[in-house]
Amino acid sequence: MTRFADKNALVFGIANDHSIAYAIATALAAEGAQLGLSYGDERLARRVEPLAATLNARFCVRADVGREEDLEMVFATAAEAFGGRIDVLVHSLAYADRDDLLGPFVETKREGFGRALDISAYSLISLTRRALPFMVEGSSVLTLSYYGAEKVVPGYKVMGPAKAALESVMRYLAVDVGAKGVRVNAISAGPIRTLAAAGIPGFRDMQKAATERAPLGRTITTADVARSAVFLLSDDAAATTGEVLHVDAGYHLLGQ
Repeated sequence: MTRFADKNALVFGIANDHSIAYAIATALAAEGAQLGLSYGDERLARRVEPLAATLNARFCVRADVGREEDLEMVFATAAEAFGGRIDVLVHSLAYADRDDLLGPFVETKREGFGRALDISAYSLISLTRRALPFMVEGSSVLTLSYYGAEKVVPGYKVMGPAKAALESVMRYLAVDVGAKGVRVNAISAGPIRTLAAAGIPGFRDMQKAATERAPLGRTITTADVARSAVFLLSDDAAATTGEVLHVDAGYHLLGQ
C-alpha cells in the first residue's frame, strides 16, 4: 500500500536508528511519503544525516524548538521543499534537566519545570501553529506520550506533568484546528529503550515491570508504535481526533 503517496511529512525528534521518530519516518516513507526531518542537538548530526539519506528525505535540519528563529528556518525550508504543503506533522520531542530526574520530585526547580513543559508540551502548539497555514483538509498531527502522564511512574518525575500537559495540549489543539479538517492525536507508547529513555533513572526496571504485568506479556518495539502511527496519520483514521492511543501491550489497563 502507499497510503501517503504524494503526501509530505515533517518529522521532529529523530535521534538515531533506535528512536521512535525514526521508526515512524521509515514507515511513512514505505507508504510513499516525502520526508523532511529535524533533530535537536548538533551532536546527533553524524547519526541522523545518514539516516535521512537512506530515507531519501527532502531535507534534514537541526533546530532547537525552544528558539523561534530555528522554527522559522525549519518551516521556511519545508515550505520550499514541499511546494507549500504539509500533510503530516510528527512531534516526538521531550526534555527534562537530569537533575530534576535524579532528585525527589518536590525538589524540582522552577527553571527545570518550565523548560520541561516548554520543550515537551508547548512545542506542540508552536509546531502546529506554524504548520497549519500549509495544511489542508485531511492533514494530521501526531505526538508521543507515555503512561506517566496518567499515573505516577517511579523515576519519571517532572516528565509526568510534562506529558500530562502534552496530552491536554493535544486535545485543545484537536478542537481548535478541527474546523479546518486537521486531526491531532497522540500515542502513549510502552517503555522502549531509546536514547531519551536512557536518561530516566530506573528505566530498565520500568520496562521489566511493564513486560511482566502487561496482558500481552511482551515488550513494545518502535515498529509497534510506527504501525499505529501510520494508522492515526492516514485516512484510515479520518474520523479520529483528540485521541490518546495506548500502544503498550495493555499495561495501562491494570490497577498496578
